[in-house]
Amino acid sequence: MPRHILTAVAVAVVFSAHPALAQKVEPAPMPRTSPVDGPAMFSSYCAPCHGAKGLGDGPAARALTKVPADLTRLATRNGGQFPTVRVRRYIEGADEVAAHGSRDMPMWGPLFKSLSRDMVVQRVETLTKYLEGLQQP
Repeated sequence: MPRHILTAVAVAVVFSAHPALAQKVEPAPMPRTSPVDGPAMFSSYCAPCHGAKGLGDGPAARALTKVPADLTRLATRNGGQFPTVRVRRYIEGADEVAAHGSRDMPMWGPLFKSLSRDMVVQRVETLTKYLEGLQQP
């Protein structure tokens, strides 16, 4: 894995000592993850905003303008079917997610630009399958 992937941006929240002061999201080092380890990728790339269980309650969520999606309800919001193609497209940045401010997921943009297409496809597939497994009725 290229060395610069280890320094890709992850989200860290700086909490103020005074609750009335705004919180902000700052870059932090991202740990190395395997392209076949969905839980590790989710924990590193998604959980800061979407929460450890995908409920939209990550530590960075309060610093964001729009609350992150509850990723456990994607199938429910899609008539009971997991929207596999749409999820893949969001992850890889092919479709816009208004809350992200651009076509790149905050974590994935810099990472994907540094990888071969095969590695991107493998990571997207692994993470998509992991998200499908998080679905609640």
